[in-house]
Amino acid sequence: RKVWEDAMAAQDAGACAVVLECVPAQVAEAITKRMEIPTIGIGAGSGTSGQILVYHDLVGMMSHPHHQKVVPKFCKKYAEAGVYIQRALEDYRDEVQSGAFPSEKYAPYSISDDALQEFLSDLDKPSVQINPRTLKSTPSDEPISSPY
Repeated sequence: RKVWEDAMAAQDAGACAVVLECVPAQVAEAITKRMEIPTIGIGAGSGTSGQILVYHDLVGMMSHPHHQKVVPKFCKKYAEAGVYIQRALEDYRDEVQSGAFPSEKYAPYSISDDALQEFLSDLDKPSVQINPRTLKSTPSDEPISSPY
């Protein structure tokens, strides 16, 4: 009854959909038939308006034995991507440790000899010492923008 009341409260509050997770299929289907908004099921049978799974679980992304213990029993794995991910991470670690990565192919940025010499000579010059206690921060009236 509580699931039904919560779904109706969400609908009445203006929600565009509700998620029914780990609900018996018959309950999810009965709620879906009575809702005016779509229901999205995750471990709630096929009687909802749509389905969702966590893609990490769906593609078998996590291959660590600990993760296998916590993958929900309603999740069908469509792949074993975790095996390939684990292998790739191990290969990366091994190549970094051996010095094989990064090779010149993966360090493509260059600098002219003159610019390099100027940079290296600048490194030998004394640095400007800044006392953090004397730094002052002035707040800006401009809003902070986000790329998102």
